[in-house]
Amino acid sequence: MWVDQLLSTFLNAQPPIPLHAICAMAALVVGGLQMFMQKGTALHIVAGRIWVALMALVAMSSFFIYELKIWGNYSPIHFLSAWTLLSLGAGIYFIRKGNIRRHKFIMASLFYLALVLTGTFTLLPGRLMHTVLFQ
Repeated sequence: MWVDQLLSTFLNAQPPIPLHAICAMAALVVGGLQMFMQKGTALHIVAGRIWVALMALVAMSSFFIYELKIWGNYSPIHFLSAWTLLSLGAGIYFIRKGNIRRHKFIMASLFYLALVLTGTFTLLPGRLMHTVLFQ
């Protein structure tokens, strides 16, 4: 069955790519729900904590993915990963300080730039997600 073949292709990829991709897809779903959820509720807070953990895993796992080598094993995407980790910390800091506007801006920016925009690039031909989803 084609689903089995797709899952096999995906799960047999070099580690930590499967973990990275699974966490990114889960963060996309949780973050998408967050965008429409009522803010400040217990559910929003729990979902937000889950989203932060997923995003941290996505960012940290990327440091062990070396497909695009520009500076040794690293590339500009690794700067994005460091920026993501710093931004997650800033988003948490601002909500704890009661600065909801800054928190919302940082977290929404991370969702759209670090997850949606960069995730779109994984759909280009030759990339694993393109193979998994379109072949």
